[in-house]
Amino acid sequence: MSSLPRSLVALALIAFALPAWAQAPAKPPKSPKEEQAEQRAEYIRSRYSKFEYRIPMRDGVRLFTSVYVPNEASAGKRYPILFTRTPYTVAPYGAERYKRALGPSEAYEKEGFIFVFQDVRGRNMSEGTFMDVRPQVATKRGPKDIDESTDAYDTIQWLVKNVPNNNNRVGMYGISYPGFYTSAGAIDSHPALKAVSPQAPIADWFWDDMHRHGAFNLALAFNFFSGFGKPRPQPIAPEDWEHFEHGTPDGYQFFLEMGPLSNADARYFKGDIAFWKDVVAHPNYDAFWKARSILPHLRNIKAAVMVVGGWYDTEDLYGPLHTYAAIEKQNPGTQNMLVMGPWPHGGWQRTEGLSLGDVDFGFPTSNTYLELSLAFFKHHLKEGPKPALPEALVFETGANRWRGFESWPPKGVREEKLYFQPKGGLAFKPPTGTGHLFDEYPSDPSRPVPYTAEITPGWAKNYMTEDQRFASRRPDVLVFQTEPLEKDLTLAGPLEAELWVSTTGTDADWVVKLVDVNPGKMPGWTRADDEAGKRNQGSQQTLVRGEPFRGRFRESYSEPKPFKPGEPTKVRFVINDVFHTFQRGHRVMIQVQSSWFPFIDRNPQTYVPNIFEAKEEDFVRATHRVYRSPANPSFLKVNVLPSADE
Repeated sequence: MSSLPRSLVALALIAFALPAWAQAPAKPPKSPKEEQAEQRAEYIRSRYSKFEYRIPMRDGVRLFTSVYVPNEASAGKRYPILFTRTPYTVAPYGAERYKRALGPSEAYEKEGFIFVFQDVRGRNMSEGTFMDVRPQVATKRGPKDIDESTDAYDTIQWLVKNVPNNNNRVGMYGISYPGFYTSAGAIDSHPALKAVSPQAPIADWFWDDMHRHGAFNLALAFNFFSGFGKPRPQPIAPEDWEHFEHGTPDGYQFFLEMGPLSNADARYFKGDIAFWKDVVAHPNYDAFWKARSILPHLRNIKAAVMVVGGWYDTEDLYGPLHTYAAIEKQNPGTQNMLVMGPWPHGGWQRTEGLSLGDVDFGFPTSNTYLELSLAFFKHHLKEGPKPALPEALVFETGANRWRGFESWPPKGVREEKLYFQPKGGLAFKPPTGTGHLFDEYPSDPSRPVPYTAEITPGWAKNYMTEDQRFASRRPDVLVFQTEPLEKDLTLAGPLEAELWVSTTGTDADWVVKLVDVNPGKMPGWTRADDEAGKRNQGSQQTLVRGEPFRGRFRESYSEPKPFKPGEPTKVRFVINDVFHTFQRGHRVMIQVQSSWFPFIDRNPQTYVPNIFEAKEEDFVRATHRVYRSPANPSFLKVNVLPSADE
C-alpha cells in the first residue's frame, strides 16, 4: 500500500488541529421568529402522537387523514377534535414526520386538541375523483349521492367512534378553499359537530376567486388554480405546491406578451388543465357556475358559527360577507357571528396584522382574532367560559379600531349618493347645468392600466391599500374628489356604483375605485421626520375599495349583450362592503378606468360571444364617456354611519 504524499498529510494534520470555528463557516444565528418556530415544532413532537388513517366514505372511497393526539389523552382526560379538510396537502406524510404547527397559534397546541387534517376526495393521498368546488347534492337518494358535506359527516362519524379518548365534540375551521369545506361540513351538521369557523370561504366560485362581476381574475386563476386541473391517475404525496414558472418577475409584461386568452392553452397548458377548459367553456354565469354556489345550501346548521374575513382580501372578500348573511337568514336560532379585520387573504393567521403596505393599523390586530377564535372553540368544545362576543366584530379602517354591532351591516346607516361633478368634483348633491356634461378618456388594450405599481409575476398582496397616484396621473383614468372634509365621514356596508356611460366600441369594462386622499401636510409631521428619511404620506391616495364590472353583463350575467356605439347606457353594480372613516381634512376620491391589468384580463372592446376565444384583431382602442348630467347622473351610493354627535 503506497503512502500519501507528505504535503497532503501535512494539510490534514493542520486541518485536524484547527479549532471548529476555523474549519467550517459559522451558521448565521437564528432569528427570534425562527427560534420560536423551532421550539413550537419541538413541543408538538414531544407532546403529540401522530397517526395516519384511510377513512372509508359511504360510497367506499377512502380519504387520507392525519391525526395528532395529545400524549396526555386518556379515559380520564378526553380531548375535542379540531378538523380541517384541504385540497392542498396534509404533508408531511409518514407517521414519524410531524407538522411544525397544528393550530392557528401555539396557544391551541398548549390548550390541547386532537388535530385532524384530511386530503379531500381526489387530491393527493385520498382516493376518488377531485372536483373543483364540488356542487352540493340537495336531495340524496343513496350512498352514491356524495358531496363535501357527506364526506365531512362520514369522517366525523368515523373519528368519534375510532379515535381513542375524544370527548365526542368536533370543531371545523379552514382558510380559503378549506373555508369552503368548512362551510360544506356545517350543512346538515353531524350531532358531534359543535363549532365551525369558515374563514375567507369560497361562497360562489363565479364571484370568489374567478371573476369580479364577470370580469375574469386573470392573475389568480392562471397562476394558482390551474394547478388543480392536472391529471392525477393515482394518489400522490406532494410536499410542496407547484408554482407556474413565468420566466420573468414582471407579471404585467408576461400577460401582455401572452396576448389574448385564446393563446394560453396552446402556449402553456397544452390541453392538460381541466380547470382551464371549464373556465373557457363557461364565460357566463350558467348552470356550471350556479351549481358552485354553496350559499342556498347553507341550511340545517346546528353548530355555532364564527365567519372570519379580511377587508383587504384580494381573493375571497365576497365569501365571508355572503356566507355570514346566508347562514343568518337560513338558520334562525343558530349562533352566527362575523369577524372582519384589516387583513389580506389569511392575514389573521399568517401575519401580525400590524400593517399592510403603507397603512399602519397601530397595533397587532391579528391577536384579537387568535384570542377570540380560541375562546370560541374552548367554549363549544371544552365547555369553557362563554366569551362576550358581539354579533359582528369589525375593524374600522381609517380610524383603526375594533367596533361591535348587533348585525352587519349595522343598523341606523343613512343612504347617500356621491355624485360626479364638473372639473373632477364629487359631492353629496345631484349635478346641475347644461352643455359639456360628460368626461371622456381613451382605453387602449395594448396599454392597460396596471392594478399595482409593484413588479410581481403573481398578484400583489398589498394592492388593496396601495397609493393610487401611479394610476390617477394617467390620461385613461378619470378622477373625481370632494373638497377637504369638515368632519369625519364613516361608510359602513356595501357600495353601489351607478354610471351612465357610452363607448365607441361594442364592449367595455368599468372599474370604480374608492380612495382616501390624505391632506398635503400630515398632522404631526415635522422637519425632523423629513431629515430622518421617513416616508411622507402627504397627499397620498390610498385605495379603500376597487371593483371592476364587465359591461356586457349590465342586464344579465347569464345573457350578455353588446353596447351600441355612442349610446348613453346605464351600468349599475354592487361593490363589496367597506367599514372606513375618512378623517376630517381628508378627501373622498373616486377613480374610474376601463382596465385593471393583469388582476383582470383585458376586454377586447369589440363584442365577441366568448372573450376567452377572442383573437388579436378583436382588441381595439376605444373612447369611453362617463356622463354627469341631471338626466344621466353618475354616482356612488354609500351607507353613512352617523357619528355620536349627529
